[in-house]
Amino acid sequence: MSALIISRATKQYGSDEVVRNVSLKIEAGERIALLGHNGAGKTTLIKMILGLTPFEKGKIEVLGTAPGSKKARSSIGFLPESVAFQGALSGREQLHHFARLKSMTMGKADDLLERVGLGSAADRKIRTYSKGMRQRVGLAQAILGKPKLVLLDEPTSGLDPISRHEFYDIVKDLSEAGAAVLLSSHALTEMETRTDRIAILRKGRLVANDKISTLRQQAAMPIVVRVTTSAKKVEQVAGELGARRVNGKVVELTCLQNEKVATLSRITDLGDLIRDVEVTPASLEELYRHFSSIEQEVI
Repeated sequence: MSALIISRATKQYGSDEVVRNVSLKIEAGERIALLGHNGAGKTTLIKMILGLTPFEKGKIEVLGTAPGSKKARSSIGFLPESVAFQGALSGREQLHHFARLKSMTMGKADDLLERVGLGSAADRKIRTYSKGMRQRVGLAQAILGKPKLVLLDEPTSGLDPISRHEFYDIVKDLSEAGAAVLLSSHALTEMETRTDRIAILRKGRLVANDKISTLRQQAAMPIVVRVTTSAKKVEQVAGELGARRVNGKVVELTCLQNEKVATLSRITDLGDLIRDVEVTPASLEELYRHFSSIEQEVI
């Protein structure tokens, strides 16, 4: 059974369609990045999945049941963009409260506080926590009870670089344990190598939905190849490859994805003239800009 199936879902506010005919499927163990500009419909779509926002057209199934049903609620973990907790409670007291609601043991809650890096601060009042620490409490409550579908809205907001790495380690553990994870974020660089698939919303429409390697092929954006040689041979290498000089020892050329192997073969044919080669495909940020500029929707 798929963790989440969205079929041609549409949400309107008056005459304005904020989610337009969106179809998206997430299987167990998948990590999907949901990207889009402010107002693209990401948060509305998440609220539709949670059963908090009704929709006019289409269908959404959470583990084979309707959004907001008892089974769906018990199977979902959710971290909103702006978390808010009772400041008079300690982190431990707050998470113990959520554990009781989910019929989990207090020991499980304490283990999660350690897992998100709050073990030493668990007994401090939440009002003394930084934004990043409150975000960690939010992450702990989202994954409490081993949910089968985890929805994370701007989950790394307020986290320092080390905490961000630790967060994605937790996400990897979740997916390896079989949970489906949907991450909505503007932090494109950190999502590039940490998700299995990229879904991009533009004005409520799904304009991309595939692995990043496939999106690169679809976008047909050039690959940048930098070749390092010696100062004495740089002009010769530039001429042989039809490249431009970057500095005294480096030349640069571009090629399309289907030309990469042939281009690298031309470079290696130069033998000892070549000291190093760097191949840089289009980044997720560049792909995001590309797909965010097109009108066509993905069905």
